[in-house]
Amino acid sequence: MRKRPQLTGRAAILAVVVCAVAMSLAYPVREYVAQRRQIAQLERQQADALKHLQALGERSRQLDDPAYIRRQARARLHYCGTGEKCYVVLDSEAKAKPAKPGTARRDNAPWYQTLWESVEAADRGTGQRVGAGRTPAP
Repeated sequence: MRKRPQLTGRAAILAVVVCAVAMSLAYPVREYVAQRRQIAQLERQQADALKHLQALGERSRQLDDPAYIRRQARARLHYCGTGEKCYVVLDSEAKAKPAKPGTARRDNAPWYQTLWESVEAADRGTGQRVGAGRTPAP
C-alpha cells in the first residue's frame, strides 16, 4: 500500500483560499474599527460642545438679568447706587505693608485704586511704562 502524503492538493488549495479570504477581510475590519473609534471621539466632542453651549446660554441669561448686572457692578467695580454711602475696607495687611514701586500688586484691587496709583507713580517718575519691553505693533 502506498503511503498518502500529509498535504494533498485539495488541502493546499483550501489553505490558500482561507488565507486569501482572511487577507481580504483584514483591511475592512481594520477600517471598521478605526471608524468606530472616530465616531466615539466625535460623539465625545459633540457632548463637550453641547455642555459648553449650555454654559454659554446660562451665562447669556445671567447677563440679561439687570439684578445680576447690578450685583456684578457692586462686587467687581465697587459701584454704589444713588443715595448710598459705600465704603471700601482695606485689609490690615495692606495697611501694614505699603506697596513699593516695582512690587507686584494685589489682583483684587479696585480699578480706580489701580488708576490712582499709576497717576501717583507717573508723578513721582518711579512707575514703569505699561508694556515695557514689548515691541510696538507695526
